[in-house]
Amino acid sequence: MKYVIYADVEIDGIVEKPDIIGAIFGQTEGLLGEDLDLRELQKTGRIGRIQVRVSTKDNKTVGTLMVPSNLDRVETALIAAAIESVDKIGPYSAKVKVTKIEDLRAKKRKWIIERAKELLRKWEEEEAPESRKLAEEVLKAIRAAEVISFGPEKLPAGPEVASASTIIVVEGRADVINLLKHGYKNVIGLEGATIPKTIVDLSKKKTVIAFVDGDRGGDLILKNLINVAEIDFVARAPSGREVEELTGKEIAKCLRNKVPVEEYLEVIRKEKPTKVLTIREEKELGGLGVEIPGGVVDRALNLAGTLEGYFYDREWREIAKFAVSELAELIPKYEEIYAIVFDGIVTQRVLDEASRRNVRVIIANRIGKVAKLPEDIKIVTFNELRKTPGKEEG
Repeated sequence: MKYVIYADVEIDGIVEKPDIIGAIFGQTEGLLGEDLDLRELQKTGRIGRIQVRVSTKDNKTVGTLMVPSNLDRVETALIAAAIESVDKIGPYSAKVKVTKIEDLRAKKRKWIIERAKELLRKWEEEEAPESRKLAEEVLKAIRAAEVISFGPEKLPAGPEVASASTIIVVEGRADVINLLKHGYKNVIGLEGATIPKTIVDLSKKKTVIAFVDGDRGGDLILKNLINVAEIDFVARAPSGREVEELTGKEIAKCLRNKVPVEEYLEVIRKEKPTKVLTIREEKELGGLGVEIPGGVVDRALNLAGTLEGYFYDREWREIAKFAVSELAELIPKYEEIYAIVFDGIVTQRVLDEASRRNVRVIIANRIGKVAKLPEDIKIVTFNELRKTPGKEEG
């Protein structure tokens, strides 16, 4: 059956179940035509057996009806309405009220979904962990088998380092394992900040790609490598990312975007040194620099991690507080901004807006890559505030 019609029945007298069923068949006969006659529908199995539950109280009979239906939705609704039209059972007045029509298929679908969830959960608990464990053990065994110890320093490396004409130099064992996992067998790790002699010797015979993390540590490793070994190409992980956590697709992209070491060094040389005025320099310049009140210094250092900032006038009075995400848009809206203090990165856009508004001081978390630094803006980073002696003064 597709549906079940539920109805409440109330009769002003004492009757039996057969009386109720007989009244339903009798009073609906011919009401909806031959196609929807209850007796015929029941004979053909399109309407199920009508179930009745009754009880008597205060000389009245009350109960519930359940009528299973294999008709479509419209026909089922018509049968339900016809049942409601019954107003007399036996010699007594009666009232029939349909309370709901239940979709058994929806109920069954819900049960199937819940049961499927239960079965899947049980399967994963009992079987899937074992499968994952086996896969991990196989991968672990393969990686362990492929990582070799190379040279007198026993550096972690792939099995093709000795035979390959090009090698990839990474920082540590975890980086080596990640590259091996994605099919790069010509990889070798430094295992420390000191550049091993094995790497120096290999760089004289092979093409070397230095592949380092996209952070300050990666910068230092790269600098050391270039100073002591013959590096041919430089590849970097995305900013803030480590080689050991990259996916195969990300590794391939980084290596594809490698640049010749000469090009990398040229970029470094062309980068203008950032003009940053520390408190100590301010004193050494005999007052030609900028004086930052101790209270502002303390507030600046307390901003770290908040992504907020403040505008100040020439007397270091607070003009406004802002969210860093709105900084570039807010600068043109305020007059007399002398200093900007914020927990964020100094970008070219911020500098351009600040220069147009004659801002003289910027105190920020750090400085991003800027192509043009205005000569009339002094920049101080949070780290310099922390490191500068006597920051409470002036």
